Amino acid sequence: MHQHDHLRLSHLFINNPQIWQGNLNTVSFNAEEIKIKLKNLNKPCYIVRYEGQIGITNEGNLSHANNGKTAQLEMLMAVPPLTIQQLGDPSFLDFYGVKYAYATGAMAQGIASEEMVISLGKQKILSSFGAGGLSPSRVEAAINRIQPALDQKPFAFNLLHSPSEPAIERRSIDLYLKYQIRIIEASAFLDLTDNIVYYRVAGLNLNSANQIEIKNKVIAKVSRREVASKFLQPAPTKILKQLVQQGLISELQATLASKIPMADDITVEADSGGHTDNRPLICLLPSILELRDEIQNKYKYENPVRIGVAGGISTPQSALAAFMMGAAYVVTGSINQSCIEAETSQYTKALLAQAEMTDVMMAPAADMFEMGVKLQVLKRGTLFPLRAQKLLEFYKNYNSIEEIPSVEKEKLEKQILKKTVQEVWQETVTYLSQRNPDKLTKAASNPKLKMALIFRWYLGLSSRWSNTGEKGREIDYQIWCGPAMGSFNDWVRGSYLSEPKNRKVVELADHIMTGSTFLYRIQNLKIQGLQIPDEYSQYRPEGL
Repeated sequence: MHQHDHLRLSHLFINNPQIWQGNLNTVSFNAEEIKIKLKNLNKPCYIVRYEGQIGITNEGNLSHANNGKTAQLEMLMAVPPLTIQQLGDPSFLDFYGVKYAYATGAMAQGIASEEMVISLGKQKILSSFGAGGLSPSRVEAAINRIQPALDQKPFAFNLLHSPSEPAIERRSIDLYLKYQIRIIEASAFLDLTDNIVYYRVAGLNLNSANQIEIKNKVIAKVSRREVASKFLQPAPTKILKQLVQQGLISELQATLASKIPMADDITVEADSGGHTDNRPLICLLPSILELRDEIQNKYKYENPVRIGVAGGISTPQSALAAFMMGAAYVVTGSINQSCIEAETSQYTKALLAQAEMTDVMMAPAADMFEMGVKLQVLKRGTLFPLRAQKLLEFYKNYNSIEEIPSVEKEKLEKQILKKTVQEVWQETVTYLSQRNPDKLTKAASNPKLKMALIFRWYLGLSSRWSNTGEKGREIDYQIWCGPAMGSFNDWVRGSYLSEPKNRKVVELADHIMTGSTFLYRIQNLKIQGLQIPDEYSQYRPEGL
């Protein structure tokens, strides 16, 4: 064994002389056995010194009595047994009935599929179905599959804010209330709408002990303080009055709503796939925690709002960093769409499994195209981000399709749309006449809106092509992805998880949480003054 392979003590080590007592055969001094003992999280770790060499054991005790049968060694330090459940906020586990403080976020268009939600839910891990962008009948079909499969086990449905189509948001809420969906993940909200308030407040009542019972739980995904502030406070009085007048909620429910926050949990979304403000987690999380404490001091809620994190969580290191910064729970996103349960094509999964951290860029979003809103997508293996950017330039520079120079228009039809503008418009008319006839009426007298709708045909379909594996359109696949994907690929390189066919959402969750707990133990020992060679302190995924 080389000198640098040994466990050593830092010069900062503070010695509190103690005696370890036990069987010397249980103490390990070689690398392989030390690794095994460090990973034995269910048992304590004792770091002992014997004849000048430092070893490790999970057995023995610190009793000073000596019955002659056991060895007595100098005990340098100890760490207690650890469970995955100790990471994060224990109230998150109780509130949702889950086994640890980890959840998977909703990826729109059903990428976070029924299969994904059911697989995780059966293992008591919270997962949110990606309802964004799906028709009400498709969401209803998902409810009818997930609800009976999971019965009392945890699951959530996404409510994606639709600023340009409030009727779609209301239809989702009506479905969730009809089927008694008890947990929703609210995302992309810029402000509170009467829809989200209606869902929250319609589930309020008083129990037999005269306490407020919150049946409809809300997890709000935010990346801005001003939006977090709205979810941390009670529902606005103005909206509550409207809902009472409409007969949707009772006076009692409106009164109860003034005593509770709009959300039970807030997921702070840092640099992530899809819609993102690209905020760094180490700045964003402390800021929102500070805000939560400020608002909690004002309202004195019986149960303070928990703050979790998403965006960039893809390895044990990133999850542990979030927990150490005070996150109540962690949420993964990008990495799950490379798993077998995700509703993405094999081609897309293969591209994701090869992605590096730098293989992402911002591109115009289909749902908020005219507002100039962008989302983060994969750029490796697809021309979508560059082509989408070209469409945004056309939109900014011209007032109608007719104004685009004929040379550019020809390229647009041949390279990007692969159809004539007229054909695309006809398809758009067919689609909107069912989904949003009002928009069609407006487009008749607004050529710039008509141009936007033609461009949104491409932006909207490109993500579906990626999910269904549309042949001949591979170069146009829109794949939502954050840098976490590249970080995950680096971590699993050389392990069984490097292949997409081996990636299962439950195993990813277990590895990330087990790895985080292991790394917490390592850091605990390092802080006490133990110098641990890197080879002992890495957590690599091995087949479960």
